[in-house]
Amino acid sequence: MSSHQPLNPLSLGTDYEQLAARFRPIFARIAEGAVARERNRVLPFEQIKWLKEAGFGAVRIPVEHGGAGASLPQLVQLLIELAEADSNLPQALRGHLAFVEDRLNAHATHSQDVWFKRFVAGELVGNAWTEVGGVKIGQVITRVSRQGEQWVVNGTKYYSTGSLFADWIDLYAQRDDNGADVIAAVRVQQPGVRQSDDWDGFGQRTTGSGTSVFENAVVEEENIIDFSTRFKYQTAFYQLTLLAVLVGSGRAAVRDIAEEVRTRTRIFSTGNASSASADAQIQQVVGKASAQVYAAEAAAIRAAHASQRAYLTRYGKDEQAERDANIAAELESAQAQVAIAELVLRATSDLFNALGASATSTTKQLDRHWRNARTTASHNPLIYKERIIGDWEINGTEPPYVWQIGGGSKQTA
Repeated sequence: MSSHQPLNPLSLGTDYEQLAARFRPIFARIAEGAVARERNRVLPFEQIKWLKEAGFGAVRIPVEHGGAGASLPQLVQLLIELAEADSNLPQALRGHLAFVEDRLNAHATHSQDVWFKRFVAGELVGNAWTEVGGVKIGQVITRVSRQGEQWVVNGTKYYSTGSLFADWIDLYAQRDDNGADVIAAVRVQQPGVRQSDDWDGFGQRTTGSGTSVFENAVVEEENIIDFSTRFKYQTAFYQLTLLAVLVGSGRAAVRDIAEEVRTRTRIFSTGNASSASADAQIQQVVGKASAQVYAAEAAAIRAAHASQRAYLTRYGKDEQAERDANIAAELESAQAQVAIAELVLRATSDLFNALGASATSTTKQLDRHWRNARTTASHNPLIYKERIIGDWEINGTEPPYVWQIGGGSKQTA
């Protein structure tokens, strides 16, 4: 090994145009069937397979380990392009990308070659963290326990985004023996794992966000990971994926409405031109939405740079620098979330002012852009993010890095 080569090669970035060129033909194929999948609620198993085979799940893996070595800003830019093709797909891959990021951070102290090889081979990881029902804030009902010579998982998870397409599931649970919170990487193809496509939201309908049931599902001991070691900017990272989904939804809305205006032959007597495409007010509607989405995209990329700095400081020896970088990553992802949600939701709604009532046809599915954006923006409530940002600005209060949801003290159902 050269003395100039780092012990653990980092993903510092690559030529973005060359990277994107690998995937743009696939994105185009994905976009071709997006409306039909949305209309008929067809899960994108085939489209996920295309991405797997092209190495999309390994773009963050260092080049030295067979990946693309992309930086986080480049990953977010790529996710925006994918979201423009179909906003369901980057969200379906959210759990996988987060698990990859965790293994990248773990590589700073322990070799993760086995997982890197799995990612490069195309294996995907789904997500199963959320529980509903009687679970209260701070609780986790799902258990990892010893059963004879093996470890098993028992519990039920909801909103298991992407797990229907995955080879593994990144599962949040608690150990029975010592009560420690852990991440268990569970193989999907086994009798103890049952999955359902029962997500009933009005948007992001094909993300594979259904229920996962674990009944004595086997997990290898080496795949039981102490949650306290989870990468520190995880909540910022999860948010970055959603920001890419929002921006991609906005870009797709501008694209589709502009095409509708371009080909529209009917006009209103109250309009300003002999064609919709020449009407100055309609041009203004589309132009404003385009600018709003442009600003949203810029905010998403800037926030990704903050998380990239947090990733890099993980490999340093300055604890204060790492702490500062993680604070910045969390705050900037929150600031971007507040701004982007408002910009994209406004753009995807106001764009309908450029067309008539025919634009609401279910055949066209133009409403999917607002529905998908509204659903995505409903994650991690904006009102609380605004308060967290304000508390930092006023009082210097460090933001929380673990988000939970569950029953309160006055729970009635």
